[in-house]
Order: sequence, then C-alpha cells, then structure tokens
Amino acid sequence: MARQGTHTQDRINVAIDGPAGAGKSTVARMVASRLSYIYVDTGAMYRAVTWYMLREGIGPDDHELVRQTMRNLVIELVPGAEGQQVYINSEDVTPHIRSLQVSSQVSQYAKLEPVRTRLSQLQREMALGRGVVMDGRDIGTTVLPDAEVKIFMTASVEERALRRFKELGGKEQISLEQLENDIAKRDRLDESREISPLRRAEDSFLLDTTSMDIGQVVEAIVSRCRAYVDGERNHL
Repeated sequence: MARQGTHTQDRINVAIDGPAGAGKSTVARMVASRLSYIYVDTGAMYRAVTWYMLREGIGPDDHELVRQTMRNLVIELVPGAEGQQVYINSEDVTPHIRSLQVSSQVSQYAKLEPVRTRLSQLQREMALGRGVVMDGRDIGTTVLPDAEVKIFMTASVEERALRRFKELGGKEQISLEQLENDIAKRDRLDESREISPLRRAEDSFLLDTTSMDIGQVVEAIVSRCRAYVDGERNHL
C-alpha cells in the first residue's frame, strides 16, 4: 500500500551493502526516515538467528539441525519507539543480539545455506511493495539485484573499529586493537564464504565514508535516490 502523499511509481527499493562496522544500519534507518520508506535491518535478522542458535545449543556445524530449525523460525521486524524490534517466535530478542558473543559468531551462521536461503526469502517478501531501504552484505548482488539504487558503503578498518568502540561505550570489555582485529577477521570471513559472499555489485555506487560524518553520508544517498526518481518521472 502506497504511503500517503507518495505515488506508487515514485517508490524505489534501495540496497545498501558494505563490510562490518561501516555504519550501514544507522545510515539506512535515517535514509528510510527521510524518504518515508520502510527500513529492513537484515543484519539484525542474522544476529537474531545466531542468538537463537547459541541459546538452543545448535552449533554451526550441525547442518541438519540448523536446517530443521530455520524451517520453523518465525522472524519479525517491528517498528518501535526506540528503533526496530526483532522478534523470533513472538519473543523480543532485540536486547540480546548486539553482544560480543553474537558478533563473534554471526559470520559462522550467516554463511550457512539454510540460513541465507530462508532469510533472503523473507527479505525479498518484505520488499515486494517497494519503498524499502535494506542494508546488509549481499542485498544488491543476491537479495535485491533489481534494486533501483545500490550503495556500497565502506570505510577503513581503523575507522570502523573506532566507530564500533564508541558505539559500545564501555559496555563490553574489549580494546580498540581487538575490535580492529575482529573486524578484519569478519571481513575475511564475509568475503570468502561460498554462499553470497560480500562483494560490490557492478552497478552500485561506491561510498567511502572514512572522512564523512553520518549527516553527509545520509544526504549523499538521499540525493542519489531523489535524482533517480526525478529522472524516471521525467521519462514518463
């Protein structure tokens, strides 16, 4: 259903990809708000699955049990006053999915075929109505290859680690150096996995945010989206 004041033909899907710690989720949420679009945090979905598997004692090497579990999982993203809430089987798991334990294990589960297949299916269904901003690592290449605007957000490992360090705000006992090592390791895992590895879509716009603040990044993406819509409208 089109939003009030927005013509359906003017709504596009926006794919924002990039490595860990690039700030994709924060930026994507703000871009969606500016455009009055729906924000889909795919990273939160993978984190939620990881948290659930860890709680249930299901290791990433237990492929058949992972496959069976994914068939029965109900995952929902619900807008809330403090941001998007993530539910698994009607349980709000939002407070648990940003822990270091989940962060250190999410790549191990995210590379599994039954996990990626099921979540990619759910993500495509969320984008059917258009007017969606979705961030992740394989959105422009695998999940939404037909997205009208594709952005590949990146930044130096040092800058991404510093951002994550500030985000944690001392809540976790971890050094900046360890965060740099963890992010570099996550990059290697994401880029080398067999299924939907992290890579830049050929038709995406490369946005290096190392020396940009959040406002500048959001403005650059919103401007690109509006330019696309205006260009399409002029061709009608």
